[in-house]
Amino acid sequence: MPSSEVFTSGPEQVAYTTSNGAPYPEPYQAQRFSNGKKNIGGPLLLQDFHHIDLLAHFDRERIPERVVHAKGGGAHGVFEATHDISDLCCAEMFKKGSKTPLTMRFSTVGGESGSADTARDPRGFSVKLRTSQGNWDWVFNNTPIFFLRDPAKFPHFIHTQKRDPQTHLKDADMFWDYLSQNPESVHQVMILFGDRGIPKRHDLQHGYSGHTFKFINAQGEWQYVQIHVRSDQGTDFYTQEEGVKLAGENPDIHNQQLFEQIEKGQFPSWTVSVQTMTQKQAEEFRYSVFDLTKVWPHAEFPLRPVGKITLNKNPSNYFAEIEQVAFAPSHLVPGVEPSADPVLQSRLFSYPDTHRHRLGVNYQQIPVNAPLVPVANFQRDGFMSVNGNQGSRPNYVSTIKPLQYPKQVSVQDAVHQDFTASTISYFLSQVDEKDFEQPRALWEKVFDEQAKERFINNVSGHLGGAKSREIIQRQLAVFGRVHPDISSRISAKIGA
Repeated sequence: MPSSEVFTSGPEQVAYTTSNGAPYPEPYQAQRFSNGKKNIGGPLLLQDFHHIDLLAHFDRERIPERVVHAKGGGAHGVFEATHDISDLCCAEMFKKGSKTPLTMRFSTVGGESGSADTARDPRGFSVKLRTSQGNWDWVFNNTPIFFLRDPAKFPHFIHTQKRDPQTHLKDADMFWDYLSQNPESVHQVMILFGDRGIPKRHDLQHGYSGHTFKFINAQGEWQYVQIHVRSDQGTDFYTQEEGVKLAGENPDIHNQQLFEQIEKGQFPSWTVSVQTMTQKQAEEFRYSVFDLTKVWPHAEFPLRPVGKITLNKNPSNYFAEIEQVAFAPSHLVPGVEPSADPVLQSRLFSYPDTHRHRLGVNYQQIPVNAPLVPVANFQRDGFMSVNGNQGSRPNYVSTIKPLQYPKQVSVQDAVHQDFTASTISYFLSQVDEKDFEQPRALWEKVFDEQAKERFINNVSGHLGGAKSREIIQRQLAVFGRVHPDISSRISAKIGA
């Protein structure tokens, strides 16, 4: 189990010092030339390293905030493998009874770092598992699907959720303009504007991989999987009115609650399960397993328990342990591979790339990101290489000081190809009736009448703020394809 001391640079100092460690008597003093007059001091001296260093560091304290998921909070804990899944995956952390230290971060997606925890927004749900085979990052959300399945749409979609280039204001036209032009988003829209849109606490929400991954066993056999992290505390939500009120009264309520829970010894936990699908099942499945806008029905693909996550330690320093933690879906371990999901493939590049920009090329040397196992490769130098730069060992494949190369798991050739055609082609999905089946079931079978009314009110309050009648009508048409009651009730509310 990790302790926050792992992430500090050394023991707490008992005496105040300069940044180079020299003792210094008074933090507030500055050197000035003395002119012998009692009430009139002389000019400041450039030789005063303590004062100049203080100002220079202050000017550089801020690093770029995350483009998305800027507002967040988190804690440390442990994953315990509670069930044997060696038939599915050979990753060592899944050996029954093993415990893996982790860091977990919860976040909103669209807002800036100072935005409110109770904004209506999907939530990031990320876990850094420090396994005996290296770090494995679960870069999940609190919804099982997402707004899109075409990776090139992602940057443009995020732009529409941010601020108008001219006014620098959030804009309902931008928001609904994108969604109404890309109807495959409606499943996620219905979840966002339903009760799950504003979780009541960080620990009162589930986490989902959303993407399809592959688990490989020791025999080289593989299956498609989706990972579910379900809250043992259950789920709960704020209404739109409660969320708006709390945004003004306590915009940091979720981070505050999580910190106070753990300080009191009330450790939140989640049960980790997987859905599995064989290649044959995937070929016969009604939906593409690479479509991020679709779920796998639990009746066909039931949850199989794997383990439990418990958060039991608050960070000692938010910046060091939460702001600098860097998750990437490409941080995988033996026994796990990505699928051909095009959005996942895009994220495999994008996440490490943004960390290199935000934290530097050696971001994985930062203590909260560093694996517990030794790192040995040919990456050298660069800004902030602080771990000895891997010493005197050559930075190429050397016979002078050779590295050991672990034996790779023997995997069927098909593991590197999904069941789709192996030729490269440009991909853009088309919307069809299947995109509205699951949202229709959500409306008809999951939402009760009170939940429906809240959903209608939530959407109406936001869509009604759009100035473009064309955008409103287009989005109403999308909702109408889900169920005519939705479009007619919203239309009546907003007078469209």
